[in-house]
Amino acid sequence: MRRLTRSVCLLGVAVLAAPLATEAYAEKVGEIGVDWAGNDIVIEAIPDPEVSGVTCHLAYFERGIIDRLANGNWFEDPSNSAIECQRTGPITIGNIDRSEDGEDVFRASRSIIFKTLRVKRIYDEANHTLIYVAHGRELTQGSAKVSISTVPVGDAVERR
Repeated sequence: MRRLTRSVCLLGVAVLAAPLATEAYAEKVGEIGVDWAGNDIVIEAIPDPEVSGVTCHLAYFERGIIDRLANGNWFEDPSNSAIECQRTGPITIGNIDRSEDGEDVFRASRSIIFKTLRVKRIYDEANHTLIYVAHGRELTQGSAKVSISTVPVGDAVERR
């Protein structure tokens, strides 16, 4: 019975992780302690997996264990974030979604099940600009916490 339970759990994890396989990997590049309770601002570098030459830096708040114990909200971090994206080399645009909805470049869980922090890329073809939007997404309600960064791509090479 334990083997079956473990197999089902592993299968569930694999199914949940599959959509993340095509998204960017974030590398932690900084961490700033903001108080005695262990709360931090974490800064991650996220290279766009489909647009070489663009790197985004995402900063977000991560609650410490003392804050979690004191406030009782153990399994959730705030969805506050800030994003800045820059040209870090020659830009080559790959096979990207060109619709108004854009596509997720990165996402990370901010609670056990219901909340994610996402970075979405939208291509403004008329203005030759990539738009990166960091926002929280919750199962039950949306979040007004949003941050935006743009990268002009006037001389980018397009690879389709």
